[in-house]
Amino acid sequence: MTAQQPLDFAQITRPRELTAELREQLVDCWVQVINAGGAVIPRGLPMPPVSTGQADPALGLLVGELDPRRARMLIATAGGRLAGWLILRRDPHPLVAHCGAVNHVMTHPDFRGRGIGTALMHRVRDLARQEMGLEQLHIAVRAGLGLEEFYGRLGWREIGRWPGGLRVAPGDDRDEILMYLALPAA
Repeated sequence: MTAQQPLDFAQITRPRELTAELREQLVDCWVQVINAGGAVIPRGLPMPPVSTGQADPALGLLVGELDPRRARMLIATAGGRLAGWLILRRDPHPLVAHCGAVNHVMTHPDFRGRGIGTALMHRVRDLARQEMGLEQLHIAVRAGLGLEEFYGRLGWREIGRWPGGLRVAPGDDRDEILMYLALPAA
């Protein structure tokens, strides 16, 4: 972030809140992150390279699940441009309704190295606790990208891993690392 481009945050909590312009920026960000090797490939998308035509329906599925009680999209913008985004979900089942899952954390490649990811993760922590009443967050990350160190610096703890659970390419299996963050009451 620069002094000329302060970071702004917004939430999308219902499908109708997503503008066509923001949808285009979200798809562009997702495609660029996936094609740069980012670990944000959802079900239904092929392995990279992917196109906007392939990513747009996947975004539509994510957006279709948005609901203020169960799933929210947190976006960060700088200078009117999308800088990064993520999804925060809660399962409504009473056994796990106090837990949330963070998915699809990404920073647009044009904004890398400016603290966008850190800012998003601090903001989602506040959103989860203060607005959704969550007591803990979970995230699953791909080994080999330094993500466990990134999240570890932000207070997340590794609680397990699935060895070789992610096949990035033939002969390139990576562990899926499960991480946890407690959200104490203020």
